[in-house]
Amino acid sequence: MSKDTQIQDDGTEIMERLATRVRAARAALGLSRRALSERSGVSPRYLAQIEAGEGNISVILLDRVAAALDVRIEALVSATDPVDAEAARVMQLYQAAQNPAILRAQRVCLVGLRGAGKSTLGAQAAEKLKIPFIELNDLIEAQSGMPTSEVMALYGQDGYRAIEAQALDEIVASHNKLILAVSGGIVGAPATYAQVLERFHTIWIRTSPAEHMARVRAQGDLRPMEGNPAAMDQLKALLEARTPEYERAFAQVATTTRPVQSSVNDLLAIIAKHRLLNGLGPA
Repeated sequence: MSKDTQIQDDGTEIMERLATRVRAARAALGLSRRALSERSGVSPRYLAQIEAGEGNISVILLDRVAAALDVRIEALVSATDPVDAEAARVMQLYQAAQNPAILRAQRVCLVGLRGAGKSTLGAQAAEKLKIPFIELNDLIEAQSGMPTSEVMALYGQDGYRAIEAQALDEIVASHNKLILAVSGGIVGAPATYAQVLERFHTIWIRTSPAEHMARVRAQGDLRPMEGNPAAMDQLKALLEARTPEYERAFAQVATTTRPVQSSVNDLLAIIAKHRLLNGLGPA
């Protein structure tokens, strides 16, 4: 084998090794190629070439990719320091312990009682940011083929919470970037709510009991008031009981007497200020 052939083979080997390690490190962090592009400033097309073992990459760009993957540059190319999927997984666990925000990726979850404005604010903010918006109850209804009230009646409270937890798992597995709205009662399922807090940047959308009630009635649901003169007192008690759990959220948006657009702007400001959609948000 000639010296020139040896050099060519060594270059091919390095590119293949680089491709394998970049793919493994990206997968372990749960990043899409688009998310890695946003983190590193390297175009998705160039990243695709790297992960296919094609083309050449400058040291400057490779350094950006390594930094975005939170690994040293030599770990991507060194023959003596392999970064396989298992090593990258261990790295992710270590990094998550140091910065739990890594587990939350670019996922935002809105919590709060019904009528606070989660659906309205979430949908408008997601449209503005050009990212998906999902209501967990809608997903459950689509998967079960029946309204959530019927799911609850059929499976009971515990069964419904199990279905809710499964749907949440599916969203985490399939989405690294989105805004999610969950039911107000999710805080009553400690394990599921703990997962929400761990895997999402969680924001409490809150308002006064009077506005909660008015908005629910404006949606055409008169059940909270029919034949129940103590409904407002019950709502106040429910809000008071759940407030400590809602306060565990990272941030809050108050919608009381606020125009919808103002509240949407408040939500967008929190997302931008704390960089929740670039995967580098607060711990």
